[in-house]
Amino acid sequence: MHLSYSLRTTGFLSGDGIVTDLIVVGAGLAGSAAAWAAARRGLDVVVLEAFEPGHPNGSSHGSARIFRRVYDDPLYVRMTGAARDRWRALEDEAGETLITVTGGIDFGPARGAEGLFEVVRSCDVMAEVVPAGEARERWPGFDFGTDPVLFHPEAGALDPDRAVAAMLRLAARCGAEIHFRAPATSIGAAGEGALVRTDRGEFTAPVAVLAVGAWLEPLAAHLVPLPDLRVTQEQILHLEQRTPPGPWPTFIYDDAATIFYGLLGGRDGGVPGAVKIGEHHVGRVTTAAGRDFTADPGRRQRILDFAARCLPGLDNSKMWGEATCLYTTTANQDFLLDRHGPFVLASACSGHGAKFAPLLGEIIAGLAAGEPSPDPRFTLAAHLAAHRADSD
Repeated sequence: MHLSYSLRTTGFLSGDGIVTDLIVVGAGLAGSAAAWAAARRGLDVVVLEAFEPGHPNGSSHGSARIFRRVYDDPLYVRMTGAARDRWRALEDEAGETLITVTGGIDFGPARGAEGLFEVVRSCDVMAEVVPAGEARERWPGFDFGTDPVLFHPEAGALDPDRAVAAMLRLAARCGAEIHFRAPATSIGAAGEGALVRTDRGEFTAPVAVLAVGAWLEPLAAHLVPLPDLRVTQEQILHLEQRTPPGPWPTFIYDDAATIFYGLLGGRDGGVPGAVKIGEHHVGRVTTAAGRDFTADPGRRQRILDFAARCLPGLDNSKMWGEATCLYTTTANQDFLLDRHGPFVLASACSGHGAKFAPLLGEIIAGLAAGEPSPDPRFTLAAHLAAHRADSD
């Protein structure tokens, strides 16, 4: 991925220690958003990213993630609205489109379209319940069976690579220093602040944001009492549309045994109109260092079997762009957004965090400035209490 801005590296290559207002460790979606938000507040920000721009090692790469407003939890429904406002602000400031609106559908015997409709409408989200027969006419590439379908028009596909690049570019424009290929070798306290060591220099600041996804436990377990964080290797593939490619809504399918999702795959799809499909949260448990990037044949076949049953508009014989990525999730899949001493913990829960990125950046910058977590459910104390309750 090409980044069209200059990266300031004053003092970095010399190995001199650098003192700054805020260190952000990790330049994925959450870390990049935090850097942009904090730099807009006038802070001197240093971003340390272990890998190269656009790397595939974590959870923020590629050209397609779902943006949607539908949750069965009003808290997250409301947050998607706040996030959409901030995506628009980011698009305006960056001068590019980062979300392609396609509309979204939720279906399957266990998805509960009517119940979801009641939740989202209570939060003033536009939506409708569509009978299966009418839904087949509107979206002929799907087989909905006999169950009703929930449609909401605000859903679409967001572009993580371009979003990260835009937020880092805007952060740099506000004076942030961004360092790639600079893995943190150790993180610790320095007086009342934080010290981050890399193999090319040391950085100190009153606060350090740890937005490192699957690397949070190995980097921070000695600093902060962490709840259980589950790291899994998930996988996706892309299928061509049978007819000339056209609009394709994002979708979530649930039959109680598993959840599948899909969306237009963008550049990663390999061919125009290819649809990205994945099975949600079923990957094998791994670690950031231990994942193998190898797609599992059994999971590939389950995705293909699902497409054959429910997505007749896709051609199972034309598969493109199979890939793996990491999910890092708490036990209840709530975000962990809290401050502990000089450290802000930002585990934005892979699998559903991407859509909230610009909002998460503002929350993280606020935590660094001493503001409280936006909801008690996101605090370290709440996660640890839930972990203890589950252990009893």
